[in-house]
Amino acid sequence: MPAIPVPYHATAVRPDWSALPAGLREAVTARLGVPVVAARTAGAGFTGGFAAVLETADGGSVFVKAADLARQGHLADWYAREAAVLARLPAGLPAPRPRWALDAAGWRALCLDAIDGRMPRLPWTPGELDAVLAGYAEIAAALAEPPAGLVTLGLPHLADLIRDDVLWWGEVAAGREPMPPAPQAARDRLSDLVTLESRLPGYAAAGRGLTHGDLRVDNVLLDAGGRAWFCDWNWLCHGPAWFDLVGLLLTGYAGGLPVDALFAAHPTATDAPPDALDVTLAALAGYFLTSAAVVPPGVVGPAAGTAPAPPVSPYLRAHQRFSGEQALGWLADRRGWA
Repeated sequence: MPAIPVPYHATAVRPDWSALPAGLREAVTARLGVPVVAARTAGAGFTGGFAAVLETADGGSVFVKAADLARQGHLADWYAREAAVLARLPAGLPAPRPRWALDAAGWRALCLDAIDGRMPRLPWTPGELDAVLAGYAEIAAALAEPPAGLVTLGLPHLADLIRDDVLWWGEVAAGREPMPPAPQAARDRLSDLVTLESRLPGYAAAGRGLTHGDLRVDNVLLDAGGRAWFCDWNWLCHGPAWFDLVGLLLTGYAGGLPVDALFAAHPTATDAPPDALDVTLAALAGYFLTSAAVVPPGVVGPAAGTAPAPPVSPYLRAHQRFSGEQALGWLADRRGWA
């Protein structure tokens, strides 16, 4: 069983509450209507935005995200999209609810209900993974027919996202991108990898529902009762829920769990094409391995090597490399590739 080299509970470098502009802290405090007495900065994630549980003088708590509009405009846009999504999710789903948002001192802040929970442990225990899989089945069932309020947001389509950013083996085979660091078995099977990944956009386009778009262990919290809660909803898109299921199960594969059976038994996989798992593993392997590769000056796209980690997340490249290796290893096991 391979070690999991990424401490998913501590992957982000974020500012503390005290480091935020005074004007932003004052605006947040005024909106809360009660002083903030403690702040617990979130360690998970791969961005440098502010994210913390704020405890207030009346004994309450909220979760607040914030981003600098000038330096972190993409994060500010993500937070605005997440607030819109969360406000329109069907009632009763295990997702935090938004309370308010504000702009102050050149920053955007989003306030959510604080979920009293913790990230699942890695390697997964079967019970905790079962709870997360059950929770995701609940989410997927509620979004199988996209609610009208969410459709009006103009959500992206997973098929388009895949075409734009996920399919890399074809680029490697065409000589437009170098082969990322990968075992010889992958190099020998490049044509198979291209064939498999090329099917994914069509499969994704056939999905009728909505999928979370970023389902990872660090976007899940387990409460004291063992219920799984799902966070970070800024990538919700039109597409099949089984796509996210594959990404979630990569860490299960690393932990030696029976992931083939877990995928096949999950409700989201009921209508998946027979080779959907292999197709998705091939695409994810190429995407993650190339994302972890170096981009030398003047070169468009990833090149062989290991890219430097961004300062906001020293573990981003390790996460990408680990995820790509697990996707490729799982696929090789299923296909009998030596």
